[in-house]
Amino acid sequence: MNHRITIDDSEVAFDCGPQQSVLDAALRAGIELPYSCRKGVCGNCAGTVSEGEVAGLGGPIRNDSCAPGQVLLCMCAPRTDLRLRPASWHRIDPDARKRFTAKVFRNQLAAPDVSVLQLRLPAGQRARFQAGQYLQLALPDGSTRCYSMANPPHESDALTLHVRHVPGGAFSARVAQLTTGDTLEVELPFGAVTLEADADRPFVLVVGGTGFAPAKSILDDMARRRVDRPITLIWGARHAQGIYLRPAIAKWQRQWPQPFRFIEALSGEQREGAFHGRTDAALRAHCPDLRAHALYCCGSPAMVQAVREAAHASGLAPSRFHADVFVNGPADAWAP
Repeated sequence: MNHRITIDDSEVAFDCGPQQSVLDAALRAGIELPYSCRKGVCGNCAGTVSEGEVAGLGGPIRNDSCAPGQVLLCMCAPRTDLRLRPASWHRIDPDARKRFTAKVFRNQLAAPDVSVLQLRLPAGQRARFQAGQYLQLALPDGSTRCYSMANPPHESDALTLHVRHVPGGAFSARVAQLTTGDTLEVELPFGAVTLEADADRPFVLVVGGTGFAPAKSILDDMARRRVDRPITLIWGARHAQGIYLRPAIAKWQRQWPQPFRFIEALSGEQREGAFHGRTDAALRAHCPDLRAHALYCCGSPAMVQAVREAAHASGLAPSRFHADVFVNGPADAWAP
């Protein structure tokens, strides 16, 4: 039995099946709510059910990022008609998501365990996405994996991915063998990490490992649009070789209108000029007062949660914490 879901203080309403997540039902109806991982980890989709009842879909419907009374809309289905109060929402075109057969143009080893994979779309085709969004890559067995676009949106005839080599990974373990001309099936865009509402605030990015990929897309896009705001980038890795695109950072430091501050956080070695420790400790040390800031964080679930706690302890408003959590394994299929 379907149930009717209404968004508070609006005329927006849509149907949701009994085993369909509230988030997927909204996306299918052309209503985009904040989301990223769609696995109950990142907390971006947390919202309030002001009327009605929900049930879990095989996992917890709350995590530490939820405020009192909130649930994870990606992890629950309606048991009755509902009224929702999401953090935000806007209308989208459900047909904007496209599938492409992309060809490998270049495959370079940027670090011992990271490949930078550049793909070209078929002639005359363009990918529409926002900086910070991700794609789903289809594998021969029918499963999918998610990777953030590292290129900015204006480079719409190509896609650049940063892929960490994970032992036994269905795609990452064989990415090093891909050569020019090989084809991959991709679908995009996914994700709703948007930063425009905070465009006048000092901006902090905290990333771990290949979490740098969406940050690079965001920063390249901001640089092209000549966004003039103070920016701090904290990039964490175990060792210095994990900071694998230093020329991009040097370019931003030369070109940014306001000071661009880069903090290299190394947890596995001491290096002159680098912070010795984890990204959350680097954030506490270098950004002790975040009351006027916006922050974007991308990395593993544990890293994002630690940075979230450090940011809130430094005064960051919860609504100004934008998270993109990298979760290993198959991606959930999006409801078409």
